[in-house]
Amino acid sequence: MNSKPFQFKEFTIQQDKTAMKVGTDGVLLGAWTDLNGKPDSILDIGTGTGLIALQLAQRCDAPTIDALEIESNAYEQAVENFENSDWSDRLFCYHASLQKFSDEIDEKYDLIISNPPFHKDTFKNPEEKRAMARHTLSLSFTELLSATAKLLSDKGNCAFIIPHKEESSFLEIAKKFNLYPQKITRVKGNITAPFKRSLLQLSFDKVQILTEELIIEKKRHFYTEDYTDLVKDFYLKM
Repeated sequence: MNSKPFQFKEFTIQQDKTAMKVGTDGVLLGAWTDLNGKPDSILDIGTGTGLIALQLAQRCDAPTIDALEIESNAYEQAVENFENSDWSDRLFCYHASLQKFSDEIDEKYDLIISNPPFHKDTFKNPEEKRAMARHTLSLSFTELLSATAKLLSDKGNCAFIIPHKEESSFLEIAKKFNLYPQKITRVKGNITAPFKRSLLQLSFDKVQILTEELIIEKKRHFYTEDYTDLVKDFYLKM
């Protein structure tokens, strides 16, 4: 298991304490999410190492960027990564479950973002699977979306990355909480591969949905222009 620090252009992720290592999903979501609404307050649910919260701190001037992490080691890691960044004054991590947090917090957030920790197919390594199972990090779509709807400001947005095969069921559940898609980008590894992930941005407003596709590689380790343009502000070698 790779525990080396991951060096991005403007921050470093220490990842020795947690099974949730830096991965393409998190970087994609943190780079892709539309910030045109200029959010003042952001919540990253299941922050892991703090990666997405740090990406958003780099990308925008929101004075409040809160993160939520239930697993103790990941929480400590996120706090460490926040404190060692240039944006430590804007970043804060809560050590709590989403259910407890949403019951106790009266604040509303302009942007809620999550790379949910229940991507069972992301964790190929049995050791990582065991770690995830031990820490009971599972969170159902219904729990995630219910809490998101409660914590989201009226004109706010929420953004998620989920397995593509779950897209339609996720959007059906979201509709029950009056959350509707604004933007959907379906992601595949290469031109011949099936879609693997769906990036979803939702709000309480029904709008014309912007639907796109993103292909990551032309061939092994040769990245498409679209992918490079999306993540070049973060990766050192882009």
